[in-house]
Amino acid sequence: MAAAGDDTLNGLLVSKNLATINLILASQSPRRAEILDMMGLRGQYIAIPSPLDESELQQKFESEEPNEYARILANGKARVLGEALLNKDDTIVNTVAELQKNRGIGTYLHTKTLVIGSDTIVDCNGQILEKPTSKNDAVQMLTKLSGRWHKVHTGVSVYSSLNSYKDPVISFTETTDVLFGSLSKKDIDAYVATGEPMDKAGSYGIQGIGGQFVKEIKGDFFTVMGLPMHRLSKELSSIL
Repeated sequence: MAAAGDDTLNGLLVSKNLATINLILASQSPRRAEILDMMGLRGQYIAIPSPLDESELQQKFESEEPNEYARILANGKARVLGEALLNKDDTIVNTVAELQKNRGIGTYLHTKTLVIGSDTIVDCNGQILEKPTSKNDAVQMLTKLSGRWHKVHTGVSVYSSLNSYKDPVISFTETTDVLFGSLSKKDIDAYVATGEPMDKAGSYGIQGIGGQFVKEIKGDFFTVMGLPMHRLSKELSSIL
């Protein structure tokens, strides 16, 4: 890994160094895929949801500090998908093979594979806000965030086929502070009615309609969106 506090990318652009590596994003999030695309990786990775039972892991580690909780969830997503590849799980293997047909570098069994897992949570004074379970839940979350600072933690983990997915080769959490403007009940109800909050941690998307609520941020915008671009690029460049 790159040294802490070192912002150099080691002279490498990640997009130029993945020709012989299978990169798998263990996520069905279009926002994370969009960030990888912006990094120049369009067509150089596949995205497939991790088979991890997230609810079980969430309950097990709910007492952890929020930043560590996000990293643990990210580890779990990447590790479980890597283990499924290693154990040749039929569903996973067939899905990956189908998605990789146009890659032109062979199957995942014959080249180095990196699996990226990520998890984003909103932290309001130490309370973890996941995706809302209902419209009422979304309203309550947005009411809590109104006019206040909160933290957004995105945990990122990368597992490699070279060590049989036993331990992460990259594992970190990035945190960004976000300040919401004051929201009226009308603002909140109108936003929830759009449906946008329902699949997002903390019940808002900074890259969408919910971005109108954000008055100020301190940190990486892409951390709030779901994948810290600079830190991920730095860490990947250190192992390629």
